[in-house]
Amino acid sequence: MKTNNITPWAYIPTTYFMEGLPYAVINILSAVLYTKMKIPNDVFIFWTSWLYLPWVLKMLWAPLVEGNKTKRAWIISTQYAIALVFLFIAFILNTPHFFMASVLGFFVGAFLSATHDIALDGYYMIALNEQKQAFFVGWRVIFYRFAMIFTSGPLVVLAGKLEKTTSITTTWAIVMCTLAVAGILFTTYHQFILPRPAADGPQHAKSTDTPIYMDIFKSYFSQKNIIYILLFILLYRMGDAFLEKVVVPFILKPVDTGALGISTEAFGWIKGTLGLIAIIMGNISGGWLLSRFGFRKCIWWFALILVLPNFFYLYMAYTQPSLTTVGALLIVEHFGNGLAMMALSVFIMFVSQGKYKTSYYAISTSIMALGMMLPNMMSGKLQVSLGYQQFFLVISIMSLITFAVVPLAYKIKQLDDADKFISQHSTSEMME
Repeated sequence: MKTNNITPWAYIPTTYFMEGLPYAVINILSAVLYTKMKIPNDVFIFWTSWLYLPWVLKMLWAPLVEGNKTKRAWIISTQYAIALVFLFIAFILNTPHFFMASVLGFFVGAFLSATHDIALDGYYMIALNEQKQAFFVGWRVIFYRFAMIFTSGPLVVLAGKLEKTTSITTTWAIVMCTLAVAGILFTTYHQFILPRPAADGPQHAKSTDTPIYMDIFKSYFSQKNIIYILLFILLYRMGDAFLEKVVVPFILKPVDTGALGISTEAFGWIKGTLGLIAIIMGNISGGWLLSRFGFRKCIWWFALILVLPNFFYLYMAYTQPSLTTVGALLIVEHFGNGLAMMALSVFIMFVSQGKYKTSYYAISTSIMALGMMLPNMMSGKLQVSLGYQQFFLVISIMSLITFAVVPLAYKIKQLDDADKFISQHSTSEMME
C-alpha cells in the first residue's frame, strides 16, 4: 500500500494520541490503580516516582534510535510493545505479587514510551515539510492532551461504574485490557497508514561527531548563570511536585483516613476531565497573557497562582468540604498550573538558545522531569509520617520557595530578550 502522499490528518492525531496515552497511564492512572488496590501511599508513591526516570534519561539513548532502523519502525514496534505491557499488567493484577510485577511492567512501558517519543518527534521532522510542521505543531499538543483527558477522565469514570458491579481487581484488569486493545488497534492502523519518507533511515554519526556530543553537555553546564537556570527549573514547581502523587489517595481514600472519600467516578469527571480541560485553557491563556504583557509582568502573577492551590489542599484537609467546593478548587488549581507551566516552558525555550538549542532544550526538560521525580519519591513517606493535614501544611510552606527562585530569572539575562522571543513564537509553539 502506497502511503507517501497521504494527508498528515490521517496520522498526526492518532500518533500523538498514542504518544500521550502511555505517559498518562504510567504517571497518572497508575496512582489511581494502586490507591484503589489499597497499596499504602508511601509504598506506591515511592516506586511509581521512579517511572519518571526514562523521561529524565531518554536523551542518552536517542543516538541509538537515530542510528538503527527507521523511525517508522521504532514507532510501530514501541507502540505494539506498550500495548503488550498493558496486557501483561491486566493479567498479573490477580496474582499475589502483582504490585512489584506491575511496577516493573510500568517501568518497561515508561522506557518504551520515552523511546517512542524520540522516534515520533524525529519522524515528524522528516515526514512533514516546514510549512506543515508549523501548521501541525499546535495539533500535536491538542491530541497529546486528548490522550491524557481520555485516560484520566472517561477511563476512570468507566472504572468507577464497573466498581459498582464487580471487584476492584476485575475492574482494573478490564481497564488495562481496554488500553491494550486500543493500543493494538491504533498501532495496526499506523502500520498501514504511516508514510515511508525517503529520508527515514539510520543516521550514523561520523567519528568526528563524538566530541560534539560531549561538547553539548559541556557548553550547557558551563554557560553563564547556569546555577540560576538549574535552580529555577528544579524548584519553580517544587510544591506541585510534592503534591502530584499524594493528591490521588487524598481525594479517593475514605473520610475516616483524613481523606475526602470522593468516588472513582467523580474523580474521573472532576480531576481527570474538567481538570485537564482547565490545564489546556490555562496553557492557552498563559500564552496569550505572555504575548500581551510580556514575561517580566506575568511571571510573579503566574507564580502566585501556582503556589496558592497548595493552601487549597490544606483547607480541604481540615474542612473536608462538599464535592462542589472540591471540584471548584481543583479546577482553579489546574487552570493555574496551566498558566505556570506556560511560563516555565517559555523560560526553558529562552535559556535553550544557541548552537545546540535542540539538545539544550532536551537537557532542560530532562532536568525539569528530575525536579518532579525527586520530590515525588519523598512525598509518600512524608505524608504517611505526618498525616494529610500536617503534610499539606508543610508543603504549603515549602512551596513558597517558588517566590525565592522567580527573581533568579531576572538575573540570567535581560527579560526584554525573553519578551522579544515570546513575540516571535505562537501560543501553540509555547504549549509544545
